[in-house]
Amino acid sequence: MSNKRDIFEDLYIFEMANSHQGSVEHGLDIIHEMGKIARNNNIKAAVKLQYRNLDNFIHPDYKGRTDVPHIPRFESTRLDYEQFTQLVMGIKEEGMITMSTPFDEDGVGWCLDQGIDIIKVASCSSLDWPLLTKVASSGKPVIISTGGKTLSDIDKLYNFFTHRGCHFAFLHCIAEYPAPEGHLQLNFIDKMRRRYPDVIIGYSGHENPDDVTVPMMAIAKGASILERHVGLPTETIKLNAYSMNPAQADAWVTAAERAKDMCSLKKENDKYVSQAEIDSLNSLMRGVYALHPVKAGDELKREDVFFAMPCHEKQTNSGEFYEGMVATKDYEANAEIHEKRRVTNINLARSVIHDAKGMLYEAGIALGNDFEVELSHHYGMQNFRQTGAVIINIINREYCKKLIIELPGQHHPTHYHNVKEETFQLLYGDLEVNINGNKREMKPGDIQTVLRGERHSFSSKRGAIFEEVSTTHVRNDSYYDDPAIKGLDPMERKTILRKW
Repeated sequence: MSNKRDIFEDLYIFEMANSHQGSVEHGLDIIHEMGKIARNNNIKAAVKLQYRNLDNFIHPDYKGRTDVPHIPRFESTRLDYEQFTQLVMGIKEEGMITMSTPFDEDGVGWCLDQGIDIIKVASCSSLDWPLLTKVASSGKPVIISTGGKTLSDIDKLYNFFTHRGCHFAFLHCIAEYPAPEGHLQLNFIDKMRRRYPDVIIGYSGHENPDDVTVPMMAIAKGASILERHVGLPTETIKLNAYSMNPAQADAWVTAAERAKDMCSLKKENDKYVSQAEIDSLNSLMRGVYALHPVKAGDELKREDVFFAMPCHEKQTNSGEFYEGMVATKDYEANAEIHEKRRVTNINLARSVIHDAKGMLYEAGIALGNDFEVELSHHYGMQNFRQTGAVIINIINREYCKKLIIELPGQHHPTHYHNVKEETFQLLYGDLEVNINGNKREMKPGDIQTVLRGERHSFSSKRGAIFEEVSTTHVRNDSYYDDPAIKGLDPMERKTILRKW
């Protein structure tokens, strides 16, 4: 748990609530059943308790009343601090994460005294500012349910916990018990992930306990935490309509794990394409065939060839053909064409442009129509993906604004400016900036100023888009350390595009 973010990722929460029925023994039985599910499925799981100091939580005039919702249930299932401590120890013995929802300030104190790993804020308490202040001061990781809360409410919560330096996660939740499937609004998980990209988003479900499609859909939407109420029925104990018995909880976990396997990327930062998939598609592709005899050295035009299946190994396929392709040998009519697509600077530049535009789309950055694109290729276009940058010039007056794109694995070599002072702000991805030998790892939102005369370079592991705001950009004001770059005219190491 040294990495605080890790405690939230891929977390299953078994919420006991009052299912212990006021019995430590029954509570330990529930914990043991959840422990078996966690081990059988090899998952990271927490059991969540609920803390209320009922001596203070219920108004004196309402104690013992049976006509007020929830009070009879709370009083009939009461456990004291020592009894809850036994349950906490039982959770730890099962190798699970301890978690509790305090409904009052005394409950927060119990969490701290017992060393609870995570504090949960219930939907009904998520605008209880005195309680939230106590929770925020605990120093514990916090998970906040957002049932019944508008986007404006959630914005307030985000700012409240962010300003206090808390590590927290949100759970999308529909606070109906049970929740009709037509009310679940799982698309809201997407919206929360876009609106709060630095916060882990999960889902707390109250739907039919037999429905395992909902957790699968929540996983597909990007939920990293799943929560459900659980209990253990007996001859005398019946579960409510939204709580899961152990068999249902096991099926819930199994379905969610299947969804994770189906949804997970098999290759970092890209789509994995298996050999089986390639073979399957190749068997359906059209190959290029000579329509009539072709001599070596002839330039192939569309009327010289036809496309048909099958396409054999190493044969030129229809997507690789282009007019002007030169035959390297004689071909008879109907013969397979075996020629390679010529790699040109235009091909390379077009490929780079497509990748850069894709990064802008993914980052949600719109450019409009008034800009100039500059491909900075210090060692030639053939080496651009290793060294260089895509520079988008937007404004150049007394002030200057650019967007700079570093492709994954790309490095921009050491240089300095005598006239221009510039400030970078990372908008997307990861960026390492090296200024006079001092390296800094930047994350989105970080700002770095580069003064005149400071030697600097930058690089990215997974790709980056950052904004450069500077004084006026002046041509020939970039001075590189590498003599091979120094000797080039700026136009030799730059390709300028007016449109892309």
